[in-house]
Amino acid sequence: MTHLLGRFLHSREIGILIALVAVIAVTTLVNPTFLFSPDGWRDLLLTPTMLVLVSVGQAVVIITRNVDLSVGSAVGLAAYFCGRMFIDFPGIPVVFVFILAMVFGAVLGLVNGLLTAYGRVPSLVITLGTMYAFRGALVLWAGSNRINPSDMPGSFLDLGTSALLSIPWLAIIAIVVTVIIGWYLRSRRSGREFYAIGSDPAAAELYGLKVRRRVIAAFLISGVLAGLAGALYAARYGTTDSQTGTGLELQAVGAAVIGGVAIFGGSGTVWGAAIGAMLLLTINRALPIVGIPDFWQQAVVGVLIIGAIVLDRVLSLRTRRRLLAQRHDPETPAAPALEGVQR
Repeated sequence: MTHLLGRFLHSREIGILIALVAVIAVTTLVNPTFLFSPDGWRDLLLTPTMLVLVSVGQAVVIITRNVDLSVGSAVGLAAYFCGRMFIDFPGIPVVFVFILAMVFGAVLGLVNGLLTAYGRVPSLVITLGTMYAFRGALVLWAGSNRINPSDMPGSFLDLGTSALLSIPWLAIIAIVVTVIIGWYLRSRRSGREFYAIGSDPAAAELYGLKVRRRVIAAFLISGVLAGLAGALYAARYGTTDSQTGTGLELQAVGAAVIGGVAIFGGSGTVWGAAIGAMLLLTINRALPIVGIPDFWQQAVVGVLIIGAIVLDRVLSLRTRRRLLAQRHDPETPAAPALEGVQR
């Protein structure tokens, strides 16, 4: 227990968590209803839910030294898909719609994974293309139509507002998903291979790791979570159109980077990405309350991203110097095996 507590206190995520707590504390001092009101507490947990899910998927992709810029369009497609299911198939079970949305997202992720793994083209280019392709398909499908709450069953919409012990169900779903994927990446051999591939793809291939399979799996996970986020978006807001999810892809990349996921792959955790997503959206809600104009919100987010990248670079150089020193000094104790992977 002491060892685990020590690792937690020295992790990269603790700094992001402290920043999140500080933002909440300062904003609550200015306006106590920000936290100490039923709507304030609910919105604090509920608002980041979709971004948390998308950021967790984005983190998995980035860890393999790739990026998925199509997740915003995938969320929009999945949300509209859910609405159409309820309109075209009245009485369809809500659980079945959730499963279909995740399968739909998985297909979109599979397209990205196959093109990236077998096309030998940078994922930045591939997913930039599919981002526009998916968005174009959504515009063609939805046109100027909008799906409204009256088109969806009450049991589906209730999921977006109901709670268990004052914790919204959508937040519980996001936490459970984050825990499962975080455990998988940390505890399973196949999960650790994502880090190995991101650290050095060529070495991983020479070692015999199934690089293509893992890259496709990373995009599949991202696609499934985008599909789930789309379903939750439809349940949360009760409306969706051709512009749903626009800009979400850049927020997801920003949340992952702020949360300590190295943009060049090989290190970081989904916990950090989830906390980074919460920090981003909490700042967006907090700045107007403390009297900072809206146009400063984007600037603050930009500063956070640049700061996270600079910090990651500094830590990488420090780790490299320490490893080189250990190589030249045999009496220096070896670094822990995971240190280079998860700072």
